[in-house]
Amino acid sequence: MIENHYKTNDKIVYFGVININERDKNIGAIDVWRSVITKELFCEEKRLGILDIAEDIGMPKIEKGKKWAVAVNRNRIGKDRWKLIKILKEGIFKFFDTDDETIINTNVKNYRIIDNDWWNFLVENNINRSVEITKEL
Repeated sequence: MIENHYKTNDKIVYFGVININERDKNIGAIDVWRSVITKELFCEEKRLGILDIAEDIGMPKIEKGKKWAVAVNRNRIGKDRWKLIKILKEGIFKFFDTDDETIINTNVKNYRIIDNDWWNFLVENNINRSVEITKEL
């Protein structure tokens, strides 16, 4: 009964933003919301120049054991260089490239991508900051 009470009284509030910069120029952002009661984060990517509707509309859920992260391609520049992902703690990790069709296979250890072409940073550690993606964190 208590669990249902909390669910009905929970509020999702805007929590902050991460500005994604490349060579000191903004190329996108991650909007972050948070549950007042559970402290769960909800995220949405906004890549400049992309007018398509996001695949997750509303407040996208994340599976237990995963965290919100931004994957960054080391070999590209511009809006197609980065993507919001739901990363697992450890193991083989698959996510869609910025074209939303190509599957990227990587290894992950402690929520960090281990790959020659990709690196990442966690959303929870960078809220209300600007991240310069030309420098690996």
